[in-house]
Amino acid sequence: MSYIKYTQYIYLVAAVFFAYKSLEVWNEATDMHWLYAFMAGMAVVMFFVRRKFANINSRPKN
Repeated sequence: MSYIKYTQYIYLVAAVFFAYKSLEVWNEATDMHWLYAFMAGMAVVMFFVRRKFANINSRPKN
């Protein structure tokens, strides 16, 4: 399961993308900027959850 320590960074890429999209549509008449901001926040949270999960799985078993 060595891919787990690399896939966590996909969430950071998604967070940057959604933050950019949120700023891009901020002044439009829709409320889509809140959805993009929420998705960016959730991607950051998932990064840390996945990071903790990867650390737990990398420990040696007794």
